[in-house]
Amino acid sequence: MRILSVVGARPQFVKLAPIAAATVGRADHTIVHTGQHYDELMSDVFFSDLGIPQPDFNLGVGSGKHGQQTGTMLAGLEQIFEDVRPDWVLVYGDTNSTLAAALAAVKLHIPLAHLEAGLRSFNRRMPEEHNRVLTDHASDLLLAPTEVAVGHLSAEGLGARTVLVGDVMTDVLFKTRSLVQARSEPLPSGVEAGRYYVSTIHRPDNTDDPERLGQIIESLAALDRPVVLLAHPRLRDLASRYDLELERGSIRVAAPLAYPQLVNAVMNSAGVITDSGGLQKEAFLLRVPCTTIRPETEWVETVQLGWNELVSSDLTSLTSVVQRAAPQQTEATPYGTGHAAQHVVTALLR
Repeated sequence: MRILSVVGARPQFVKLAPIAAATVGRADHTIVHTGQHYDELMSDVFFSDLGIPQPDFNLGVGSGKHGQQTGTMLAGLEQIFEDVRPDWVLVYGDTNSTLAAALAAVKLHIPLAHLEAGLRSFNRRMPEEHNRVLTDHASDLLLAPTEVAVGHLSAEGLGARTVLVGDVMTDVLFKTRSLVQARSEPLPSGVEAGRYYVSTIHRPDNTDDPERLGQIIESLAALDRPVVLLAHPRLRDLASRYDLELERGSIRVAAPLAYPQLVNAVMNSAGVITDSGGLQKEAFLLRVPCTTIRPETEWVETVQLGWNELVSSDLTSLTSVVQRAAPQQTEATPYGTGHAAQHVVTALLR
C-alpha cells in the first residue's frame, strides 16, 4: 500500500514524524511539502531530532491570500497525485494545505483520510474552522483524536467513517520530553526553572486590533514572574506599526523556539499563556497550567479537567487567571497514551 502525506507548515511536520515512523515496514510512504509556510526553524536538526524524512516533493508555494494559495497548491498537488497514484492521501489538521489536498484527492477519486478529524471551535471567523469542516465532509476516513471529536463527527452524520485513534501529538510530545530530559536542554536566557511563564500570541483576533493587542501586552507585563514571549516576526511587525513596546514590565521577548526547546521551556515553566491550539494541549500533557486568550477551544478536555482557562472578552481578568492556584492533579488520558500513529496506519491498512 502507498500512503501519500501532504504537509505545509511546521506543526504538520511535527505530526508527520510519528506517522512516518509507523509506516516503516508496513506501507510505502510518500511525503509532499506544499511550502505553504517558510520556517527557518525547520533545519536539519529539526528533521533529525524528530526523525522526519525529507519530503519527496516540495511545491514551494509560499505565502499569499487564502484563495490564491489554496488554488496554487491544488494545481500542483493534482499533478503529483496523478503521477504517484497513492492508495490513500493523508492530510493533517486544518491549514490551506489540508483543504487543497482534500480537493485534489476528491476530484481524482483517490481515497482521502483526515488526521485530527472532528475538532471544532464553532467559531466561523477562523479560516481553520472552514478548512477542517470541509475536509471532514470530503474525507473517506476520519481519524479522530478524542471522544469529543468522535461525537462532533457523529452529530454531523459522519460516524460511519470515523475511527478513534488518539492524538499523534501525544506520541511526539512524549518522545520529545524523553529526548530533552536525556540531554539536559538549557532554559530560555535569564529565567529560573518554575519561575517564569511562556507565551505565544499570533491569532488575528488578538493581534489585528491595536487596542486589544495593547491590552494583552499590558496584562502580560503586569504578571508576577518573567514572561518569555515567543514573538513571531508578524507580531513584532504589528507591534511596531501600532507603536507598542513588547519588551516591558515582566515581558522578555524571544524568538520562536524549535520544538524540542519549546517542550523544554514549557515543562519547566510556571504556566503558559497562548492563543495556540497545539500549545494548550501540550501544556496539559506536560501538566503545566494554561491560560488561553480565546473565547473557545478545540481541546475542551483541557478546560474540563481544570488545566486550561479561557479569557477573551474581559482581558482585565487575565492577570488573576494566570496567577490562579494550581489545578487538581489528574491521571486522565483523553489524548491517548502515545501510540496513535500505529493506530492510524492500522486503520489505513484495513
